Amino acid sequence: MIDTHCHLEMEEFDSDREEVLKRAEEAEVKYIINAGSNRQGNIKGLELSSKYPHIYSAAGIHPHDAKTLDDILFDELKQWIKQPKVIAVGEIGLDYHYLHSPKGVQIEAFRRQIGLAREADLPIIVHSREAKNDTIRVLREEASKVTGVLHCFSGDIEMAHKAMELGFYLSIAGPVTFKNAKGLREIVAFIPDDFLLMETDAPYLAPAPMRGKRNEPSFLRYTAQAIAEIRGITAEDLSRITTLNAMRLFKIGKIAGQGEIAYQIRDALYLNITNKCTNKCGFCVKSRTSYVKGHNLRLQKEPSALQVIKAIKDPKAYKEIVFCGIGEPLLRLDIVKKVSAWVKQNGGKVRINTNGQGNLIYGKNILPELQGIVDSISISLDAEDEKKYDKICKPSIKDAFKGVISFVKEAVKIIPEVKVTIVKIPGIDIDKCAKLAEELGVELRIRDFDMVG
Repeated sequence: MIDTHCHLEMEEFDSDREEVLKRAEEAEVKYIINAGSNRQGNIKGLELSSKYPHIYSAAGIHPHDAKTLDDILFDELKQWIKQPKVIAVGEIGLDYHYLHSPKGVQIEAFRRQIGLAREADLPIIVHSREAKNDTIRVLREEASKVTGVLHCFSGDIEMAHKAMELGFYLSIAGPVTFKNAKGLREIVAFIPDDFLLMETDAPYLAPAPMRGKRNEPSFLRYTAQAIAEIRGITAEDLSRITTLNAMRLFKIGKIAGQGEIAYQIRDALYLNITNKCTNKCGFCVKSRTSYVKGHNLRLQKEPSALQVIKAIKDPKAYKEIVFCGIGEPLLRLDIVKKVSAWVKQNGGKVRINTNGQGNLIYGKNILPELQGIVDSISISLDAEDEKKYDKICKPSIKDAFKGVISFVKEAVKIIPEVKVTIVKIPGIDIDKCAKLAEELGVELRIRDFDMVG
């Protein structure tokens, strides 16, 4: 895990800072980002990051102290952000709850520091409390060429949407574990994987069951568990997702360049055997990223059946083995057949996620070839009629929608479990899709846009 925001330089840690860092390591917190908030805090934060390899610094002036940001301090800030382990400008932003600095002074300090980040090509770490409209307005006006994160997010759904439209990540802290955090939990459930981070904001906001105590980086595991449960994934899945996001945003650590053949999500193992597809769907994840649930799926070379089998290891260790990467698996029918037969022989269960164009691809009914070696199949319906399907999916094969419908009809004769799926995007008539699925005699699964894996 990566704690993307804490304040280890504060006096609350003076008596046991080494023990705190040891506990963080034991809790598998790989990196810690210490956020500066005032002059003394920035200086101490820089000392920490220079002393400890796994601690990085962000340098900035908090809105509470915006009134102190004179030209002398601004020049110091310019020098601090040039230090090799300073990876962001922050904590900066707006706080209208206490108004320790006047609103106008806060806004001016916010603008100046965004400009500094823009010049230094650094992301920003944004604090926003009871200042939604002004925060979004300033970001729109000043941060068009700056990325960053809204830390310890406490805004509403509207603010979350607007922040993500600007390319900003949302970081979730301990309050998500509080009993009265229903609104925040709803937001956490819908944030796309690509925009999610987590933090402690230590020494503040300790999560349940540690609420009321001094917070520290090792407590990140409680927040991670809560977020994972809300999103229906494992804590390991969440840690992988948020670690990747933090590494990409702050340019820390080493990101794997080799695409994965087999990748685990929850209790299933997914097989990524090709990146090729006969569709160019507008909602497809690969049009904007190579990653699904923190796994890099951009293959340098398509794997052989033996390579796939070696990557699986023990099929019985998973609820199911799923052919589902960022391409159409049935383009490699021979690999699917060989691997599926091996999985079944070794006590595993097989599912195929497909666009349903397999029979069109091969000019014959391929489903009898899957009999006995495939337990279930999930077919992307994606629209209620041919015109809309062609517009959304942009198939390279003629009469693709008719082929998908025909494939579903043949699949129910041979495969024990058949489902069709649609992605909930504007223009799709869900009721008509449900009716079509009912006529075909299959279950319809509705997927949220941007929720893959």
